[in-house]
Amino acid sequence: MLPGWRHACLKVLLRCQPVRWSITRHLSSTAVCLAATPKSLRMEEFPCEVIRNFSIIAHIDHGKSTLADRLLELTGTIQTKSTGINQQVLDKLKVERERGITVKAQTASMIHMAHGKQHLLNLIDTPGHVDFAWEVSRSLAACQGALLLVDASQGVQAQSISVFHIAKERGLKIIPVLTKIDLPASQPERMAAQLQSTFGIDPSEILHISAKTGQGVEAVLRAIVDRIPPPSGNINSPLKAFMFDSLYDRYRGVISLVSIQDGIIQKGDRIASCHTRKKYEITEVGVMHPEEVPTSSLQPGQVGYIACNMKESSEAHIGDTLHRVGVLVDPMPGFQPSKAMVYAGVFPVDSNDFIKLEESIKRLTLTDRSVTIQRESSTALGQGCRLGFLGTLHMDVFRQRLEDEYDANIIITAPTVPYKVVYKDKTVVISNPTEFPDTSDTSSKVKQVQEPVVNASIIVPEEYMGEMMNLCFAHRAENLDHRYLDSGSTSEASARAILTCTLPLSEIVTDFFDQLKSRSSGYASFDYEDGGYKASDLAKMVFLLNGKPVDALALIVHRSAQHEVGRKWVKKLHKVIPRQLFEVPIQAAVGKKIIARETLSAMRADVTAGLYGGHYERKMKHLENQKESKRKMKRIGSVDLPQDAFFDILSTKSK
Repeated sequence: MLPGWRHACLKVLLRCQPVRWSITRHLSSTAVCLAATPKSLRMEEFPCEVIRNFSIIAHIDHGKSTLADRLLELTGTIQTKSTGINQQVLDKLKVERERGITVKAQTASMIHMAHGKQHLLNLIDTPGHVDFAWEVSRSLAACQGALLLVDASQGVQAQSISVFHIAKERGLKIIPVLTKIDLPASQPERMAAQLQSTFGIDPSEILHISAKTGQGVEAVLRAIVDRIPPPSGNINSPLKAFMFDSLYDRYRGVISLVSIQDGIIQKGDRIASCHTRKKYEITEVGVMHPEEVPTSSLQPGQVGYIACNMKESSEAHIGDTLHRVGVLVDPMPGFQPSKAMVYAGVFPVDSNDFIKLEESIKRLTLTDRSVTIQRESSTALGQGCRLGFLGTLHMDVFRQRLEDEYDANIIITAPTVPYKVVYKDKTVVISNPTEFPDTSDTSSKVKQVQEPVVNASIIVPEEYMGEMMNLCFAHRAENLDHRYLDSGSTSEASARAILTCTLPLSEIVTDFFDQLKSRSSGYASFDYEDGGYKASDLAKMVFLLNGKPVDALALIVHRSAQHEVGRKWVKKLHKVIPRQLFEVPIQAAVGKKIIARETLSAMRADVTAGLYGGHYERKMKHLENQKESKRKMKRIGSVDLPQDAFFDILSTKSK
């Protein structure tokens, strides 16, 4: 009876199509659609003249990852799906798939037949958001050319201009590509004129494609082979390898992505680092195809990965030059260190998890070297880390990766920017508001306070110019200027203008980007670069609960906005702090001056409920006793902010 019942159940399960679909749909597209890769690639068959190293650069959401998918399909690196299309094959992080953006540059090697020869094409798919510009800069260091993608329906955006100039400074050959020409709103001729007027690109060199449908993508492959110059390298010279990225594997340690400049690197070779002087033995060498494929060696001009039993994440220095032990070479110029623009405190919800959190952060920074780490402690939140990021999206992505990849349960404080405090005898950079001095106190010897500023550029249609100017002036913008990118026409679309101004960095790390998109109906694009420091009238705002300051909620504000900010935060606190048995005053103070206050009324028991009849003085006696007890509790009582209150208060968006 039992075998027959089991057999019947098995037949029902095998017939059930939805169950089968629910299992397969959760598999990553990378695992499903990878082609059957060869067991080993003979890298010696690809000399420098048949190698092309290139990256895809563009503004965010202009189709970089989609084009990378089509290139991988056309070269046979991944299989074409029988139903649907491959999407975001190179976006391997969970946060990338959920948000639909690229936050980590990914490498893939493709083999393509052209002019009767097999060519090795090394592709690097780069992020498009301004917060990840350092990732783009690192990727371009390993390339000789770049595909500049421009959306045929949106045209040149702020980040398009930024990445174009980064590629030009590195001397890369740029292939302009207009994509999304299959959209009804696309205007290829008008956008080609924009490219010509903005970058001086000849319209005859521009390729017109649709990465989604695959139209014109073969022409992109031909242009890569014909226009991008091959890398230079000498197979007989001493080994010189340039490390441009790294990742961590729990079994093999640090995996380094390298670009071979000269010589050959093989399994078993002993190499040394120019930066740390430490020696390692190569245990594995290979290429990303697009997953790791071990090879016997890497030749000059090729891009691949090496594993060398490097256990400490701090030993992998991005921009380092690797060479064979005993054969010294001149180190290559590395990267300019990234400069943190936004700082935030990261604390574990359970203080016992701090050691685990710190180790998780160190492992995660191996794949994201632009994050700076410093220990800090708070009386309200316990021990944590002060992290520096390149922007608010960078901070949010890092938080999500900590939660997804390391199962961390954390609280992040409100983002702040680094300020310079000039004393009579020294200058100090302060990123933590609790360390900011009281500028109104003459004994502090503070001569001047400087805040970081950025040179911002906003590209927006003409009809939203007034809204954008109002937004900039509301955020203390200076040196506002504008010019038109194209003439436009009343029948097709309005002209677009580029607004340039100088903005304080502290004004754009909160809700500036949200307001920009809201006021322009999503048409405006925003980019900025570091503009140094400028003197400003700033003050430290502290919040008092029952007369005691809460250090985790300290802010640095401009004096022109201190009353508005104080009232808004005091109302926030009033909503989320649970009522106590005594009256709690919630105050915002700048220096010794209280600028905003809300009073949280006490929970009151009805002490006269059991009194029936009698003189009214009996009731008054009980009420006076209650009042006296409340006064005593207020003197000695303390107010603790619960963790869920911190989650609400420390959200960066104004409610």
